[in-house]
Amino acid sequence: MSELGLTTLVDEGLGNAAYLLDLGDGGALVLDPSRDLRQIRAAAERQGLRPRFVAETHLHADFVSGALQLRSHGPVEVLASTAGGRKFTHRGLADGDEVDLGGLTLRALGTPGHTDEHLSYLLLDGAKPLGVFTGGSLIVGAAARTDLVDVSRTEELARAQYRSIQRLIDLPDEVAVWPTHGAGSFCSAPPGSERTSTIGAEKAGNWLLAADSEDEFVSRLLAGLGTYPTYFDRLSEVNRSGPAVVAEPPALPPLGIEQAQHLIDAGAVVVDVRPVAAFGAAHIPGAVSIPLRDQFATWLGWVIEADTPVVIVRGEDQDPAEIAWQAAKIGYGLVGELDGGMHSWDGPTAAIPVLDATEAAKLESATVLDVRQESEYEAGHLPVAVGIELGALAAADLPSGPLLSMCGHGERAMTAASLAARRGAQVAVLAGSPRQLARATGVELSEGR
Repeated sequence: MSELGLTTLVDEGLGNAAYLLDLGDGGALVLDPSRDLRQIRAAAERQGLRPRFVAETHLHADFVSGALQLRSHGPVEVLASTAGGRKFTHRGLADGDEVDLGGLTLRALGTPGHTDEHLSYLLLDGAKPLGVFTGGSLIVGAAARTDLVDVSRTEELARAQYRSIQRLIDLPDEVAVWPTHGAGSFCSAPPGSERTSTIGAEKAGNWLLAADSEDEFVSRLLAGLGTYPTYFDRLSEVNRSGPAVVAEPPALPPLGIEQAQHLIDAGAVVVDVRPVAAFGAAHIPGAVSIPLRDQFATWLGWVIEADTPVVIVRGEDQDPAEIAWQAAKIGYGLVGELDGGMHSWDGPTAAIPVLDATEAAKLESATVLDVRQESEYEAGHLPVAVGIELGALAAADLPSGPLLSMCGHGERAMTAASLAARRGAQVAVLAGSPRQLARATGVELSEGR
């Protein structure tokens, strides 16, 4: 926690940050929380704080907002853009509006671009600006993407983003920059460990701000837009309507074998969250492997269709609350988990071989399927590899014949392998990186397409 009393709470899986600001009177401001409030609740409890305000910079596409979840536990005033058209009680703000926080002042700044209704919030101590919560406008080393509202308006919103950032960088150099999106998100954030910055640091080191014109800024921003999880296309409307309050922790009811089989027969998908090796050794036929890790929610929302009933299989040492919370923060409900996991399953099982680089190098007839993001593939891949991003795999034509699925470590590769196996493919997984396989096969990695 800084001297100001600001705590940055990072969701490593989504690559986003929420903020808890101590208002000095036992109350707190919470900025851009997701529905998974565990970090915020723990930080507030440690500091003896009670949330009094919760502010949203924009209608989020990458997570379900936690504003109403937070308000369900006590009197909290929700602050958000009037232009957002939210369909629940909140205090609507427009450019220039101010909120008295009791000693500090929060001033709304209209900063459209990432979304139409986007607000940044300038924190003032009297007339002195201390920092600005920039949401998806100015972020560390970049600016957030502008293609989520409507792909046909991407350039229009990129130009609005440019103008919004010009306004922000007119603030004094020492003003802190507190963005929501950051490294690890799909909002064009560059890799790095820094979550916050200053206006001066961004003016000096932000690659987009180094553009010498609006056209150059737009060209740079649009060139950096990669793919994003498909669930992004629906969550902004969920957040506009007002997300339902969920139980804490969300439910993950135990299911007997007969119950689970009935659900599977009726169209439920089994999502197996165990590590790669355990899934590869034995799993329920047709199960989708999404190993439980920080990025679980991202891949759940990307490869499993919304509203699909999901039955979870987990290991004994994996936390059911963690699984349920990660699903809930992207708006997914889970029908339950197989009681006892694979130890209780008495039906047929399937397996997918997991090979190290030396073993994989001995495969002669398999097509190498590289399922990393396009930017990763272009940075270095095996010359013979076919690149299909994991998020696009379900709709893509698979190469014929046996496949060797690979990514950077093995988790995405196993997800891809499980999806390919559901389509009847014969597939194995590389437990390692393209570079390791390249060394084992004596070839050089290629760059570009």
